[in-house]
Amino acid sequence: MTWLDDSIMMQRGVGAHREPVQHHLTEELQKTFHYTIGPYSQPVLHVKPGDRIVVDTRDAFGGKIREETDKPSQVLQMPFVNPQNGPIMIEGAEKGDVVAVHIEKMSPRGADPHGYCCMIPNFGALTGTDFTALLNEPLPEVVRKIKIDEENVYWSRRNTLPYRPHIGTLSLSPELDSINSLTPDQHGGNMDVPDMGPGSITYLPVRSPGGRLFIGDAHACQGDGEVCGTAVEYASRTTVRVDLIKQWNFAWPRLENEDALMSIGSARPLEDATRIAFRELVLWMVAEYGFEKWDAYMMLSQAAKVRLGNFVDPKYTVGAMVAKRYLK
Repeated sequence: MTWLDDSIMMQRGVGAHREPVQHHLTEELQKTFHYTIGPYSQPVLHVKPGDRIVVDTRDAFGGKIREETDKPSQVLQMPFVNPQNGPIMIEGAEKGDVVAVHIEKMSPRGADPHGYCCMIPNFGALTGTDFTALLNEPLPEVVRKIKIDEENVYWSRRNTLPYRPHIGTLSLSPELDSINSLTPDQHGGNMDVPDMGPGSITYLPVRSPGGRLFIGDAHACQGDGEVCGTAVEYASRTTVRVDLIKQWNFAWPRLENEDALMSIGSARPLEDATRIAFRELVLWMVAEYGFEKWDAYMMLSQAAKVRLGNFVDPKYTVGAMVAKRYLK
């Protein structure tokens, strides 16, 4: 038995034991990519719990940056960045349920795949932005074009980084609002948590009929914080399996991998995102693992780990995690 067989998705998902039907969401089928996540866009795909979906994502720049001589301020039109595939409808998903998204594989697309990392004016952690208003001039515009394959990210002659892909933006629709694809919140969104890659399962609360799954913003690698504002952004072929867990009530995204559970919070300031993540993890331990609340709170003070998704977006994202071995 693998860890996946014992995962929450496989133990509780209504489609866990059915033979998956495979779908391929190509760019041609997608047609229109989305820059807001909400209940008003036309679905592009209908699937059943347990199905597998191969998704051809665009990079965060929509393919508009191709060379290091390109200037983001000239070729990008804000806020039309971070294009999303979807919405994908999951049969039977209704408010009070949870959609599980198991990321199985992520591969670069194209015959000669490259990723792109950019410094964009008024965007990033160490510059003035619209949300952190300073009188300093913007930092320079810099574009790095990086060759990638399924083993390495060839950053420079000096440094080769490991290919550690993840999905930066994963969401279900909010119940009422349509939220831009750069902003994380309770629906998921642009969380940029590096753990959200192959071998992980993300759990998202359903607030709109069918769930309305959106996915995009693939990263070939990224450090905690995504400090300059962009990761190694690339066009991917991402394979996910989706399932549905009925009547599992919680407020914020959760993540599971082989070794740990994580609760994810997004807010400004960064301290509030951290507080959300830890509160949700305490509540999870109490509700489902038999912990007394203050014991869980105190134990996490000794054993928890924190992942910083990003602190560059309109809201910052933090994941609070605990090893599964402490929950037995």
